[in-house]
Formats: sequence, structure tokens, C-alpha cells
Amino acid sequence: MAKWLYRLGFWSAKNRIKVLAGSFTMLIAAAIVALSMGVHFGEETTIPGLASQQTLEVMEKEFPNPQGAAAKTQLVLRAPENETLTSEPVQQLVNTKLKELTADAEVASVLSPYDNHSLNADSTIGYATITYKVAGDEVTADSKNMVEWAADSLRDAGLQAELIGDGYVQMATSSPTEALGVLLALVILAVALGSILTGVLPVLTAGLGLGFGIMLIIIGTSLFDVPSFALSLAGMLGLAVGIDYALFIIARYRQQLGEGYERREAIAIANGTAGSAVVFAGVTVIIALVGFSFVGVPFLTAMGIAGALCVFTAILMTIFVVPAILELLGSRIKPPAKPVKAAADNPKAKRGNMWGRFVTGRPLVAVVLGVALLATVALPFFHMETGLGNDGHKSQDRTERRAYELLSEAYGEGYHGPLVLLAETDGGAEAAANLNKVMEEVKTYPNVVAVNPPVTGPSGTISLITVMPATGPNDSQTIDLVHLIREKAPEMERQNQVKIGVTGSTAVNIDITQKLNQALPKFCLIIVGLAFVLLMLVFRSILVPVKAVLGFILSLGATLGFVTYVVQDGHFQKLFGFHAEAPVFNFLPIIVVGVLFGLAMDYEVFLVSRMREEFKKSGDARKSVLAGIRHSGGVVTAAGLIMVAVFTGFILAEEPMVKVMGLALAFGVLFDAFVVRMLIVPGVMTLLGKSAWYFPKWLDRLLPNLDVEGEEVMKEVEMKRLEAAGDTRIRRLG
Repeated sequence: MAKWLYRLGFWSAKNRIKVLAGSFTMLIAAAIVALSMGVHFGEETTIPGLASQQTLEVMEKEFPNPQGAAAKTQLVLRAPENETLTSEPVQQLVNTKLKELTADAEVASVLSPYDNHSLNADSTIGYATITYKVAGDEVTADSKNMVEWAADSLRDAGLQAELIGDGYVQMATSSPTEALGVLLALVILAVALGSILTGVLPVLTAGLGLGFGIMLIIIGTSLFDVPSFALSLAGMLGLAVGIDYALFIIARYRQQLGEGYERREAIAIANGTAGSAVVFAGVTVIIALVGFSFVGVPFLTAMGIAGALCVFTAILMTIFVVPAILELLGSRIKPPAKPVKAAADNPKAKRGNMWGRFVTGRPLVAVVLGVALLATVALPFFHMETGLGNDGHKSQDRTERRAYELLSEAYGEGYHGPLVLLAETDGGAEAAANLNKVMEEVKTYPNVVAVNPPVTGPSGTISLITVMPATGPNDSQTIDLVHLIREKAPEMERQNQVKIGVTGSTAVNIDITQKLNQALPKFCLIIVGLAFVLLMLVFRSILVPVKAVLGFILSLGATLGFVTYVVQDGHFQKLFGFHAEAPVFNFLPIIVVGVLFGLAMDYEVFLVSRMREEFKKSGDARKSVLAGIRHSGGVVTAAGLIMVAVFTGFILAEEPMVKVMGLALAFGVLFDAFVVRMLIVPGVMTLLGKSAWYFPKWLDRLLPNLDVEGEEVMKEVEMKRLEAAGDTRIRRLG
């Protein structure tokens, strides 16, 4: 692979205009196709085969919605102080405003608080229901503006009026803070690469790759069910790795220039060496993302494939376009101000830099310090609870949050998490009496506030019973109630001849969370096993992969522990822009495992491959660690800072799901790049000494050699150099 990338670097540099023109042409063509096909994101987050999902499908057949997926908005009202919603002036005002909403052609019906019997016990809080003729994502801005105008008018009259529901979904706007993350990355690049012009190059190529990947995802929405939040993960990941991969090749190119190589030769060497590591690291990320499909969750599979697509386009742009632009810029990109001479000619280089001397001089201290820090941060992970967010976790500035709290005050937290029991009888004379027995038994269960009378379907054999718990949808007591009803269902069927199934959005979300939690250990085993095999192929070692896997587990635990500490336990919430304690998003741990694994392997490959390269030359284990930190430590540090900067921009986004993903990935990279790879890894490598590179000869012969370091490329380059100089030593090298 290294030789092929070396030749590709030469070809791209030689045909720079064709490469750049072809790249922009592909991007424009993809954009034209994507825009002509349109954007068709889906928001389906169900999992086939779940008990609640199967029950829901039966319910939908028996009770079909004539309006399909019609959107609904609740206009939640609180009466002025010392008044009620039933007082004549207030009631007349409310009815007048609601009547005006019926003028909207998109509105199918409007039910007032007096018609839908939603008034609370003292008639101070109630809600009107506005039902539309279209689905939630099809409600126009004009219709939403009409409802907002009605709410504003009622507020002016002294009422509290808030809006909630899928018919009133305020789309999260692009936050300027996301661009701020890119600008911060640009500053880091300019410092790391020595100039603003050189710093812009990785951002340019990453943007080109990301744009192409996003267009492909949009095209895919017309062919597959892709959730909109998949675009956020793909965007933040594609941008971050695109910048990092370009940085690795440019940094190696500048090193080769500093060693006296001609420009085009330096480009080819950088593409063959650093480019090999880029391809390997990128493929590792892609495999981890595609691995989401092993979990068996359709929307996670779509997210993984979308992210993998953007990483793939980032790789292509890096190995094709970066060499072309380097050649185009020519002498504008300078070698390092103080070129690093070979260790044999430079006594200072043998000693390494200050960080390298610290870690190799006190390896046990470095390892103990790093492990203790990450283990401490990981402690909250052991009480992590997962679930789904809701409007109660949004900012107090959002009307949805205020509506959520009004509804909770009026009807209790359980209002937001009702359970739907699907009861199946034989339809005989005793069916009604048997249903009544089931209702009375369910009323005796802990945490049950109310049980509504059954609603029987057209078949006469299937009925719906709504159970209102006292606690919210993510509360452990609500989860226990779902499990209790399911445990009691066989007994109720034997005693009352009524078959019971539990469904509704709350039960479905509980089942999704349980399914994801059960899949997490299996997914981790797959990822850890994959990491071990891949690293064994790359580094021809047993202990190096073991060390890398254990380091990944440490950084993963610390990441999930820190997220739990902030999101669930409520610490530093104002600092990161969270507005309420909430469970960790149920799919976040699996996403973090897949993405962080790929990024961790990136840093492992770029750092340790230089150690192995030096060890094969000198046979000195400590010297190889110093060389790895000296040559790759700065690049890995810059790459980690860039990742943190890009992900931090997403922490400051408005959408809670995007915010949590940004938080997890930013701190995941922080822990892995700076604590694991730059502190623990060099310390462990120093303690292991030469034994770190032990590899059975029979296994070495059996496994293919990936040559990520580009050893064959450098040998070929050196042979060409010697041949040009007429050096007879070429025979010995051959």
C-alpha cells in the first residue's frame, strides 16, 4: 500500500490541475444531483422485534389513524393570577383566539380546554389541541406563526400561554459556535504548521471532502431511511478527521523538505508514509462506524454508514488532493524553521524533547498518574442511567420547556409518560367484566396514579387501557412498572382470559434503551478484538496491542464517566450549556465506543509507528520512545487539539443531542490523545523496553505485513538517492 500511495503522490503532484478540477467537478455534480432529488430525512428511531413495537403494530391495525401521522400542537394555558380559565372573560378570550386558528387551511381541528376536558382540579391550567392535516415536519412556518401570534395575544391579556407538540417543532438553527470551533482549529493549524496559508490547507481539503460526503448522504436520504441527526455526527466526524489527516501528511512533507528532499519527492514520500497511516487509521474508523450495524438498530446503522461515508471521502481528498495542492503552492510552504537532523548526527535529538525526557525518565510515575486520573474520572460511569431526552431538558427560554413544566404541575410527571395496555379478549359476554378485573388489578400496582376505562376496537376483541404512572418516562419507577406489568401478564391471562401487551412511546423508548444497553458489551468486545488484531498486524507485536486496547478502555470509561458527571449528575451544567439533569442519551455509549475507538487508533498509529520505525533502525527501546515523541508528539498534540476544538463547537450547539455528542467526543479525544497516548503509552513502552516489540517468528511469517510506516518506500527512495550518486553501496542495500 505504501508504494502505491508513494506513486499516487507523484501522480497527483504532476497532474495537480486535473486532480483539483476533477475534485471540484465531482463536488458540484454531487450537489446538483442531491438538490434535484431533495432532502428526505426520516426520524424513525424504532427497533423491529421489540415487544412494545410488536404490540404497537397490532394496535395500529386495530385503531388506524384516519389522519395518518397528523401533527398536533398543544397550546398550554395558565389563567391570570386570582382567576380561572372558566371565568367568563377568560373563557371568551380563549375561544375567540382558538376560533381564529381554524382559519388556517392546514388545521384539521381545534379543541379548546373546555371541549377536551383538560382543565386541572382548580381550573387554572388547561390546554387546547390543534390538529393539522399534515405531518409535523410538513407544518409550514406560516401555520406556526399563527399559533405563536395567538399565544402572544393571550400573554398580552395576562395569561401564560406556551406551545408544545410535534406540530410546533422549532428547528435548531446553525450555531455560530460550530464555526467558532473550525476557526479555533485554524489557529492551532497555523501555529503547528508555521503559517496561516499552510494552516488553511487542511481546513480547505477537509471542507471539500465533507461537502462531497454530505451531498452523498443527502442523495442517500431518497433511497434509505436516514435520521437527520446522522448528519450531525457525520459532519463533526468528517470535518475533524479530514483536518487531522491533512495535517499528518503536510507535517511529514515539511519534515522531508527539512531533510533536503526535492519538493515532488517529499510530497510522494509524505503520501507513502504518513498517507499509509492515514489510510489505515481511516479504514479503522470506517470499520468501527460500520460496526454499528452489528447492534441491530436501524437508525444507528444509518448513522454509522453516514459517518463512514464522510470519513471515506476525507481519506480520498487527503491522499489525492493534498499532494496536488502542495505541488501547486510550491515554495510557499516552508520546511520547519529548525530542521531536525538525524539522531546520529545530532546529540540533542538523541536526548529527545522535554516531554519525552520527563516520561522516559519517570515512566512509572507517568503511568500511575495517568491511570489514577482516568480511573477517578471514570467512577460516575458505574451509576450511569440511559434514556431519551424530552422538552423538560431544554432551556427555560424555550416555550416547550415552560409548557412541559405547566403540564407536569397540572397533571404530574406521569402525564408525559403514559403506558398503553393492549388487552386482547375472546369478545364473549364476560369480556367486559374480565377487562374490568384487569383494570382493578393494575390500579393496585405501585406508582400507578390512574387507569382509564378501556376503549374497544371494531373487532370487539382488542381494547386499549391507558395507565398513568406517577413518575416521568425516564424514571426508574416507570421502568419498573413496565417490567411489573409484563411479569404479571401471563398470570392475568390465566385468571382473566385477557392477553396483555404494553406499548406507547414510553414503553417503546424503555425497550430501545434496554436493547442498546444489552448490545453495548457485545459491541465493545467486537471493537476491542478488532483493535487487537489490527494493531498486531501493524506493529508486529503482542504487548503493544494489549497496551493500546487497555488504554482505549481507560479513555472510554473516563469519557462516559465525565458525561455522566455533567449530564446526569448535574455538575458544571451552566459551563457546558445544559439546562437540567437528564439521563445520558441511550445510543451515546455505542456511538462513543465506535468513534473514540477509531480516533484512538489514529493517535496510536501515528505515535507508535514512529517508535517502531526508530526501533528497527537502532534496536534501542528508550531511544525509539524519544524519537516517536519528538517526531510525532507535536503532530498528535495538534491533531488532538483540533479534534477538541471542532467538537467543542458542537458542545455549544442548541440541539441537546448534538451538544451531548460534542461533549463526549471532545473530552474523549482529550483523555485519549493527551493522557493515554502522550503520557501512559510512552511510559508503558519505556517500562516494557525491548519486550514491547516481541513477536513470534512463526506468527510474523503467517500474517501479512501492512507496512504502515512506509519502510519499503523509504528503502526505495534511499536506493534511488544512492544510485543517482553512483554509490556502490546500493548492491548491499539491495
